[in-house]
Amino acid sequence: MRVAITGAAGFLGSHLTDRFLADGHEVVGFDNFITGQAENLAHLRDNRAFQFVEHDVSERFTVDGALDGVLHFASAASPPDYQKYPLETLRVGSVGTSNCLDLARARSARFFMASTSEVYGDPTVHPQPESYWGYVSSVGERSMYDEAKRFAEATTMAYHRTLGVDTRIVRIFNTYGRACARAMAALSQTSWCRR
Repeated sequence: MRVAITGAAGFLGSHLTDRFLADGHEVVGFDNFITGQAENLAHLRDNRAFQFVEHDVSERFTVDGALDGVLHFASAASPPDYQKYPLETLRVGSVGTSNCLDLARARSARFFMASTSEVYGDPTVHPQPESYWGYVSSVGERSMYDEAKRFAEATTMAYHRTLGVDTRIVRIFNTYGRACARAMAALSQTSWCRR
């Protein structure tokens, strides 16, 4: 397979990139380094199956050649980061998601979106089933992240229902540590193949 991974220099994105490459696939990684770290990808500098593009996916972009998938992991994810970059967080969740979906649609590629447990806000139900719609403040201190991810999910489903884009959404809960990131990468790749 050949996939595009946004947020490739981030914590989850870099481990996901490693996993796809280790399994013999090609990866085109995108990151603008607002919160991603170049050192997360430094070991891939000479890997011929990896291409890196420094770019903000909130600005239109394309990938030459065929693509089997677009995996959208770009976003500030920790409260200090998305509170420092509220407008960028909202933009990558809205315009960035649309740009990624446009790329997936143009290449007839599957789209995989990394969402978050924060779509539930400050939940009143524990644990949260997917049928629970949440308890979210659209103007709270964390709203830029919560609402960006909620909007990204809505956009993803609109592209799926209206334009027939093959989509997947995963809601990630409190991921930390190298082992958790590798497990997330494995889950992403496994879920990639199933409906």
